Parts: sequence; structure tokens; C-alpha cells
Amino acid sequence: MLYRKISKYILDFLRSGNDKILLIEGARQIGKSFIIRQVGKQVYPYFIEVNFVEDDEGPQLFKNIHNIDDFYFALSSVAGNSLHSYEDTLIFLDEIQHYPQYLTLLKFLRQDHRFRFIASGSLLGLTLRKTTSIPVGSIIRKRMYQLDFEEWLLANGYGADAIGNLKDAFLKHKSLTEEQHNYLMSLFKRYLLVGGLPDAVNIYLSTHNIASVREVQNSIMDLYREDAAKYESEAGRKLHILRLYNMIPSQMENKKKRVVVKDIQGKKGDRYDNYTEEFEYLVSSGIVNEVNAISNPRYPLSESLHKNLLKLYLNDVGLLTAQLYKMSIKAVMETEMSVNLGSVYESVVAQELCAHGFPLFYYDNKSKGEVDFLIDDVDGCCVTPIEVKSGKDYKIHSALNAFISDKEYGIKESIVFSNSRQIELHENMLYLPIYFVMFVKMVDATDIEEKDLIF
Repeated sequence: MLYRKISKYILDFLRSGNDKILLIEGARQIGKSFIIRQVGKQVYPYFIEVNFVEDDEGPQLFKNIHNIDDFYFALSSVAGNSLHSYEDTLIFLDEIQHYPQYLTLLKFLRQDHRFRFIASGSLLGLTLRKTTSIPVGSIIRKRMYQLDFEEWLLANGYGADAIGNLKDAFLKHKSLTEEQHNYLMSLFKRYLLVGGLPDAVNIYLSTHNIASVREVQNSIMDLYREDAAKYESEAGRKLHILRLYNMIPSQMENKKKRVVVKDIQGKKGDRYDNYTEEFEYLVSSGIVNEVNAISNPRYPLSESLHKNLLKLYLNDVGLLTAQLYKMSIKAVMETEMSVNLGSVYESVVAQELCAHGFPLFYYDNKSKGEVDFLIDDVDGCCVTPIEVKSGKDYKIHSALNAFISDKEYGIKESIVFSNSRQIELHENMLYLPIYFVMFVKMVDATDIEEKDLIF
């Protein structure tokens, strides 16, 4: 059974006195339903699951319901013997975006206080924007992602204590031994091939067969493409979404890696503004990670982004390597190969940073060049630039040098990730092995001392 860090969050929430409804959102096939089912049954003796997609494909008992009395009547017809009280009954509404009216009903279900509820879904950003009455104050939204690298290590038998030792080395800037480094790099490269989607991870753990892993990954990509047709009603937009999604692997091989709008329909002079909804769909569905351009970096970065200079990464690095390298594992596993893994390394860093709570940005300046990622340093109220290198020339980074030398930006620390074992700190430039990206995380409230919360 795969360990998921979000399970503790859900467990603590369900055991708390908070009566709001927890809404877990994220892409399809990342394990939302499984983990809610697992934790819910652990806490509540009576657990009832209603999947709205399955209902729509079957009896449609819940499809045209718009008030809680009708909902409870329908619910009693399928789970009457399991409906007890608020204290011992948890009702799980899965794929809630499929019947959007239930997002409005959540407010009234909470107020009724008859049973405890939890929900999950994808495309919730889009669905909530189209909902006439948003249940503000009644729900808590929590984003879930596929397995990050730390969870991947645990799945492969790397113990929690050993990960604790890795984190200690990261914090103290202490390089690992050659043997430790090589072992971690081997696991990291396998992660590049398998990714973090639970079905792909499970099939890898049981077979260690790349063909079986690729079969799962290709079916998931097909599912993501089908979702575009399912949730977007306008035929033209469906085609644009599919075209955009299919373009990402090849665009990642370009030098700049950003979306070239004129390539979507092959129309010269086409504009980003013509595809706002298509981009929004891909990002809201969770099947891509967006990285927005910043030309004048100031904390917080969200105040100075340029939406028309956008990079899109597939949400899972395993899906990318499946498209780029098919059944070949040598391109990733054998370091002497001539394959440039720059786009793959960037994808996995984007994936990790997103999973750790960072909105993603990159530096774009015509005269100074580009820096792969910029993240907010909340603790230092400044910006941290990140460069990702897959080759041996990881200390060559002219754009990063120009960026951090600009005193106006006030950069306190920059990070360069590479294959190198050695951790090195040169003034405000920190060189780290690529696997240590798993410890670059947002400052959590639990990590802040009480005195720092008083003002």
C-alpha cells in the first residue's frame, strides 16, 4: 500500500472539531478516491460513497437533484441501513464536478448537520467559477498531487529514518557519500521513467517491467484527452485543448519551451487571448503545470507575471518520458548516453515544486536571458531563482549569473540542481544534487515560532 502524506491531513481534519466540508481536488488518477476511502473508513464506522460519474452512467438517481430532502431520499434508497448520525457516518461525494449543483448544496448539507461529508473532484476551479452560489465559508479546498519523490522513496523501501538523515544533510549542506549518491540517483532516474501516478507506481513495484508501466501511462493520457471532450461543450475548444496537450512533449524539446500560440492552429499572428479558456481548462484539470513569465522579479511574484508568456509541463514526469522515449530506459538510466534530459529534469522539478505548494514562475528578459524557475521565499520576503542542469556543465549559467548580480533584485540565495554529488555554496549560489528538490518546500505554519506570529 502506497503511503501518501495527505492522509495525515485528511485524518487530522476528520478528527478535528471543524464542521466544514473538506474538498480534495486534483487531476484524475492521482489517488484521491483511494486515500479518502482508506482514511474515512479508519475514522468512521459507517462510510458511504457516491460517485457521480458512475451514477450518470448508470441509474442517475442523483442527477437532477437540487435540494437536500431529495438528496437524502435518493441516498436512503442505496444506503439506508448505513445512515446513522453525524458522529458516526461519513458520506463521500466523489467526482463532484460532474454534478455541479452539489457544490451549492454543500453549504446546506453542512448547515443541516445530519451527517459528515467529504468530497473530491477535478476541474473544480472552472466548475466553481460557473457555480451560481459558491459555498464560501462551508468548504476547505485542499489540492492533491501524485506521489512526489519522497513518497516514491518510501514506496521503494527507503525508510523514514533514512529520509530524515537526507533532510539533515540537505539542511547542513553535507554531501552524501559516493555510494549513497549513486543509489539515490538510481532511484531518481527510475522515478523519471515511472513518475508518481499510483497505478504506474504499483505496476512498477509488482513487475519492474517498463512495457507494463508504459501501458498504464498511455491509458491515463488517453483518459485525460477524453476528459477534454467530456467537460468542454464547444467542439472547436475541444480540438484546441487536445492540440495544446499533445504539443507539450515536443515543445519541451525546444530551447525556450514556452507555448507558441501560432502552432495551435498553424495561424500566423494568433494571440494568447484567443485561447484563455483552453489554457484555463488544462491548468484547472490538474493535467498540466503552468509556469508564468516574470521580467521584473519582486516579492510576491504573482504581482508581476505575464500571462502571455507561458510554459506548460505535463503534470507527471513519467507521462513525459513515455511520450519521448517510449520503451527505452537507456536514455534515462545510462549517464553516458548522448540524450539531453534537460526538459525531463525541468519537468520533475516543476512537478515537485507544485506538489510542495509553490506557484511557478520563470525569469524572462530579452537582454539577460531566462532562468528556469523563480519561487517566493516567504520567510525572507524575497525571490529565489532556480536553475536545473542535466549535464556536466552545470556551473555554466550566464542568465542566472546576470540575474543574481543585479543588486536591484536583492537575491539572497539561488539554487542550481544537477547530477553532481557535491553540495557547494559560492556566495549566494547553492549547488545541490537534483534529488534534494524534495526538501524545497513552502514555510509551514507549524514551522514558525509563536513569537513570529505576533504583530
